[in-house]
Amino acid sequence: MTESNRIEYKLQLTDHLEKEVIAFLNTKEGGIIYIGVDDNGSAIGIEDSDTLQLKIKDRLKHNIKPSCLGLFEVINENNDGKNIIKIIIASGSEKPYYLRKQGMTERGCFLRIGSAAEPMTISMIEDLFSKRTRNSIGKIVSNRQDLTFEQLKIYYNTQGFELNDEFLKSLDFFTPEGKYNYVAYLLADNNSVSMKVAKYAGTDKYELIENVEFGYCSIIKATNSILDKLEVENKTFVRITGAAERLQKQMIDKTALREALINAMVHNDYTSEVPPVVEIYSDRLTITSYGGLVQGLSVEEFFAGRSMPRNRELMRVYKDLNLLSN
Repeated sequence: MTESNRIEYKLQLTDHLEKEVIAFLNTKEGGIIYIGVDDNGSAIGIEDSDTLQLKIKDRLKHNIKPSCLGLFEVINENNDGKNIIKIIIASGSEKPYYLRKQGMTERGCFLRIGSAAEPMTISMIEDLFSKRTRNSIGKIVSNRQDLTFEQLKIYYNTQGFELNDEFLKSLDFFTPEGKYNYVAYLLADNNSVSMKVAKYAGTDKYELIENVEFGYCSIIKATNSILDKLEVENKTFVRITGAAERLQKQMIDKTALREALINAMVHNDYTSEVPPVVEIYSDRLTITSYGGLVQGLSVEEFFAGRSMPRNRELMRVYKDLNLLSN
């Protein structure tokens, strides 16, 4: 094997490791770096691999911004009786990544082109940053700054959390400028976000028999209200066996239905200002979450089972409130 746009060989750990990792983070496919391997792909080996692994993790943790924790894995491998280190880097969702010391500049941002890490131009950096900002509800300023969070506090108190003055800050409700962001807006007591549950008489949209809106409040409260509605609509079928035994089964598995709705709520692209929609037909129930694939996640990776959070701030709150399964 030779070096390529996804593979980099290094004889030993060098000062350029972060540069190579950043290039892979900023590339759509990510990549792999081998240490202890020559340019021809032959294993030469390294000494004290355990210490070297710790040093690599520490450098990547502290020298790259935004944080790339969770986007790389450092593994010790044995090749022809020699120890080598394999660093697997995923494509990041908060591009552009850059050297902490150099900042978001041409000297700090790199992209994998061919078998080399090349400096990014200012226009490339600005383009990636604009996409990151546009696609992050944590960086969008709320159109209202008079927000209150009594509903959310009640939910947290119910789960046994002791709230203090840093509660809202700990949930990342503020932009870097100190203003409420769109995360805060979605979870506030009052907003203009409404989720629709539509019910049709048949197998198509020809005859609408019910159209209910849940919202204008914290999306946590809206989620719980929709779950209650779906519990009622999830038909229960009854069968009497020959032994006069009564068997009951719901149309849709309750746990699966709950998980589908919550995933739709957490991973919806709210930057499009289109919330999830639930539609109930005579033969099925559909839940639509808008936004497509998360930036940095390919179709192949999606169908292979890889997951990336679109709204990590919302995911944290849903998990705190035991709405999200581990």
